[in-house]
Amino acid sequence: MKKKVLAALLCAAMVGTTLAGCGSSGSDSGSDDSAKQTGKKEMDVEGDDVTTLNVWTFIENHQDFYTDMAEKWNEENPDRKVKLVLSNMAYDDMHNKLSLALESGEGAPDVVDIELGKFPAFMTGNIGLKDLTDAIAPYKDNVVESRLDLYSKDGKYYGLPTHVGTTVAFYNTEELEAAGIDYTTIKTWDDFKEAGIKYHEATGKTFAAAETTAQWTLNLMLAQKGGSYLKEDGSLDVNNDKMVEVLQCMKDMQDAGALATIAGGQPDNEEAYPLYNSGDVAAAIMPFWQTSRYTSYMTDLSGKVAIAAPPVFGDNDAVKTIGGGGTGTAVVASGENADLAADVFAFIKLSDEANVEVWNVLGFDPVNTEVWTQTDITENPDNQYVKYFNTKPFDALLDVQDNIGLLDCYTDEKMPSINNVFTTQTLNDIFESGVDVKEALDEAQDTLENEFAE
Repeated sequence: MKKKVLAALLCAAMVGTTLAGCGSSGSDSGSDDSAKQTGKKEMDVEGDDVTTLNVWTFIENHQDFYTDMAEKWNEENPDRKVKLVLSNMAYDDMHNKLSLALESGEGAPDVVDIELGKFPAFMTGNIGLKDLTDAIAPYKDNVVESRLDLYSKDGKYYGLPTHVGTTVAFYNTEELEAAGIDYTTIKTWDDFKEAGIKYHEATGKTFAAAETTAQWTLNLMLAQKGGSYLKEDGSLDVNNDKMVEVLQCMKDMQDAGALATIAGGQPDNEEAYPLYNSGDVAAAIMPFWQTSRYTSYMTDLSGKVAIAAPPVFGDNDAVKTIGGGGTGTAVVASGENADLAADVFAFIKLSDEANVEVWNVLGFDPVNTEVWTQTDITENPDNQYVKYFNTKPFDALLDVQDNIGLLDCYTDEKMPSINNVFTTQTLNDIFESGVDVKEALDEAQDTLENEFAE
């Protein structure tokens, strides 16, 4: 079992940003900005009855966020004060170090951020993470269920989400209007294709990405079709009819000029940002956390980008969108203060106060949807994200609030391997080399079956 866990981790490390939640360029793949450097941060808390909690993360700005929210916890819980000691580590180093600590039973932190693509590796065998079901209970009614399910197994929750990562559409309205395109008329994937063809013919530029290093669009379309990478019994099924249908739809868009491969292979990439910033690429299908990429790396587009509900097929209203990417904050079960850590971090990640700050500070769509209708917060004219986009960011979220689905296979331990094959071979074969969709998927199925047979 130890070999399987380590193998799964190594494979997940190769995936990079595929299941990625808010990650780019081999970065965090799971939430916000990746850690630029390692380091420690300690809270300054006075008192003899303060409990120290050691926290590992690979996301630099989580340190400040956790510290600020822990201070609020201490104000509201003076008899259960905590002092956070936060270690910020390189992405792969942290996950590998955590695996070894849990396997050996020594050196593990009290609390740790685990990226979505890596999480399944920690759900095998004797799970070393604490069941957080009771800690989540006070907030559960207001939290998007599908995001809790990402970090669950057998009806128990082991991770606390940071955001929904609702997949939406970002449109450069200035470029589209110059080409005679009204983005508000794009409701279906057929509309999206027609707009892409028209844009390419009018400008010679790229409308949207045919992704090769990530699966944002593929996963959205697959979920809308009710598809998966696996059968109901959990066995491999990456060459199923719905997968073929969705990828063929994307390939047809590429052949018609509506999609094109771009530098970096997807919108969330340091090579791709300049292409969006210059208007060379006009649209992106991405999780909502891409807002932070626009404000950080595409400053020339301020006031020129609209956020809208993503296109749909129209034949499955139950799922209009899905959450993309994520980081699950977990508590180590063997920790001396595991119960307190669970309560503190459930507050930090799920409370109303925390989710207001998730939007104000990080620009993410909060998992606690009570915040979504608080217009004094979501439409605050002084908020940097409200200033940047030329639509009200939460309007798109409210459009799809009741139809946020989930690819159940996200939580399966096979997914790191599946994503690795898709983003290093299959999608490149289809969109770069022109390999037939079914042929490429059959090859992926064979490759994965051989891997798991070993």
